[in-house]
Amino acid sequence: MKLLVTGGTGKLGSKVVESLLKSIPARELAVSVRHPEKAEGLRSRGVEVRHGDFDHPETLENAFKGIDRLLIISADGDNETRIRQHTNAVQAADHAGVKFIAYTSLANATESKNIMAPPHVATEAAIIKTGIPYSFLRNNWYLENEIGSIQGAMAGVPWVTSAGDGKVGWTLQQDYADAAAAVLVGSGHENTVYELSGPLLTQEELAFALGNVLDKEVPVQQVSDEKYAEIMKGLGLPDFVIPIVVGIQESIRNGSLEVESNDFKKILGRPVAPINELLSQLVNAISRTK
Repeated sequence: MKLLVTGGTGKLGSKVVESLLKSIPARELAVSVRHPEKAEGLRSRGVEVRHGDFDHPETLENAFKGIDRLLIISADGDNETRIRQHTNAVQAADHAGVKFIAYTSLANATESKNIMAPPHVATEAAIIKTGIPYSFLRNNWYLENEIGSIQGAMAGVPWVTSAGDGKVGWTLQQDYADAAAAVLVGSGHENTVYELSGPLLTQEELAFALGNVLDKEVPVQQVSDEKYAEIMKGLGLPDFVIPIVVGIQESIRNGSLEVESNDFKKILGRPVAPINELLSQLVNAISRTK
């Protein structure tokens, strides 16, 4: 049995790889990466490193040859770019004869009004069309996405949001990585859809939990989308990113991530840790990098 993880040196991919290496020999694992030279550390540990570029389908077909079970980790970029890249990956997997595809999707993808949903809808449909057995790992939201706000709160800045009372199922990337690894090596996951979400919280509830961790009040500043865009621009975010971060706030406000589920427990045999514990881990990690 040969397994492959795309983007094996990325933030999520590297965590999936480490999780996999706890349960399978390195010789059974391969990664496809855009820059193989960045994966020398994995190669030295016995993991097979293959060149695979989502913008060049011919490299993907070669990368996926002889692979039994594949994890496609969704790429970064605008929606149009991601749809093209993901379609390339799915078609390459089909041509290469891959027997199972796991894919990191988005919460409630096919019904979602989230600004980031279209690539996931298109990719899920493309995978189903191949007829290859699949598992869609519909990841809710990484707590790491809030590091900027957490750093601000640590420095005494209010928690700024335009997400209103919208709820989010935050947990750490490591939980999503562990779930992906468990599905990739496990059995009985054919043609499944997992909604992977932590307990649902509003921005206020998250900020309150962070205040408990920091032992100080974290005031929440609810603003309009226009004001949020202005603040983000003032923080130095590039112009092309502003509509994306505002769109995410709007999507949360409209309930796109309000998906309650116990699928983490179903896959991992455990729920995610309480939010205070998760925030403590992030705060400690941030403090160590100062």
